[in-house]
Amino acid sequence: MPTGATTSRAFLFLLFLFLFSFESGIAQGQSSAPVANKIANAPSVPAASADASKYVGAETCKTCHEEIYNNWSKTPHWKTTLNTKAGPSHQGCEGCHGPGAAHVEGGGDISKIFNPAKHSVKEVDAMCLTCHAGDHPNFDRSPHAKAKVGCISCHSVHQSKEEESLLKTPQPTLCFQCHSDAKPAFNMPFHHKVEEGLITCSDCHDVHGTFQANNLKSTADQNAICTKCHTETRGPFVYEHVAVKAEGCLGCHTPHGSQNARLLNMPAINPLCNQCHSGVAASNVHGMNAGSSETITCTNCHTNIHGSNMNAAFLR
Repeated sequence: MPTGATTSRAFLFLLFLFLFSFESGIAQGQSSAPVANKIANAPSVPAASADASKYVGAETCKTCHEEIYNNWSKTPHWKTTLNTKAGPSHQGCEGCHGPGAAHVEGGGDISKIFNPAKHSVKEVDAMCLTCHAGDHPNFDRSPHAKAKVGCISCHSVHQSKEEESLLKTPQPTLCFQCHSDAKPAFNMPFHHKVEEGLITCSDCHDVHGTFQANNLKSTADQNAICTKCHTETRGPFVYEHVAVKAEGCLGCHTPHGSQNARLLNMPAINPLCNQCHSGVAASNVHGMNAGSSETITCTNCHTNIHGSNMNAAFLR
């Protein structure tokens, strides 16, 4: 039989074990709670994308293609594609050539990288338009695209002669490579100063496509293509010449070049005016006959033919 002293000691020992276990549980609970809270409140970190592992970065490309890389580093593409906050699919060399990990692992296997020289014009254009579709929304239906004149037909991504637009050759030489029929017009006695470098083809034409014929740039007032330079004819006028509003500048002028002064469509002004105003000449309302038309022209009196603020007949 245990004595009273033994029973007391046993009770105290069990009480000690109980109190120790209780305090340990509290301590564990207090120490684990902050850890759990930190995990619960930690900012979510996106899981590593499977696609990200397919990209190696432009510096890796440089190890084999150093000359191309150095040329490319002098172009606007180098600045924009390396500084973009977009993902690796829009950065560096792989922004145009696609992910390069498989290409590198394959020891430079050209079948595992997008090489524009090995793809169709349409496929190359689609690659360029992944970034430039917003700038050139009409390109796919433009005459150039339909004729299979693609982006790299005119642009050199790696080494361009023209930094601003990455053109292979400056205008108009580049355009004349295909549009040889337009070149002689700029050698006419009267012509727009394109060959002299005063204006360029793209001042009037949007080569990436418009809703106008001949890729002419589209404006609210289509005459603005001309009047942005020929400001004296712009208006608005109180009395407008209907021909200017209806047919526009091309009703009387040939834009590239002409044998006639002021780029007129006809060598004499009276026959030009009489294409619309034939009734006036026929009835000799002005006291003019066929002979006098050689020395007296319509513009002797009707000087403000583009429009007038003073006289409905455009008199001076």
